[in-house]
Amino acid sequence: MLEIISGASPVVLAVLILLATASIASWAVIVLKFRELGAADRQTRGFIEAYQGGTLEAVYAEVRNYAASPLATVFRAGFRELAQLEKQQAKRAVTPDQAETVIKRLGWVRTEEALRLERGLSFLATIGSSAPFIGLFGTVVGIMNSFHQIGQSGAASFSVVAPGIAEALFATAVGLFAAIPAVIAYNYCSARHVKLLDRLDAFVVDYSDLLRRSVSSAA
Repeated sequence: MLEIISGASPVVLAVLILLATASIASWAVIVLKFRELGAADRQTRGFIEAYQGGTLEAVYAEVRNYAASPLATVFRAGFRELAQLEKQQAKRAVTPDQAETVIKRLGWVRTEEALRLERGLSFLATIGSSAPFIGLFGTVVGIMNSFHQIGQSGAASFSVVAPGIAEALFATAVGLFAAIPAVIAYNYCSARHVKLLDRLDAFVVDYSDLLRRSVSSAA
């Protein structure tokens, strides 16, 4: 492999460097996304248990323990907003219209959390789809170099053709090496992302109903 790299043409060498850089970057994103989504999934399960088994005040007291969960972030934003309204209202109860305003803002928080969890997935998709074509470009250049050497030497011997073919196939292999893990990780992370969003949407609906009921009972 080192012999092929050292003897590669400048264009093929640039392709190999680009693919190696993309592969390293994609692996870094893969590790970060696995850790982020894993923490979000674990803490979401813990938050759901706390949310279903306690009062809003009790859940808010423990919400810092679930900072990685998008559900906890939405809950904290809604609870703080409602508490601020109650403080401003003094002795007056929060009106249903004010509660609806808080619920609408939960949608913004939900969107921001969805975008946060989605970060890096587009990069993995780009590497997975473009790396094979970049490797194919290096393959075409390597084959062109082989034909050029055949034309210069006037003979199609194995010693003339082999170096160019070797670097061409090596570019293809590096492209696949960069693309395959990125595609697998993208599909896996996308599936976990969708599951988290489903839980988040269900929680927003339930939490919104709970806020409406709490405001109605207080009024």
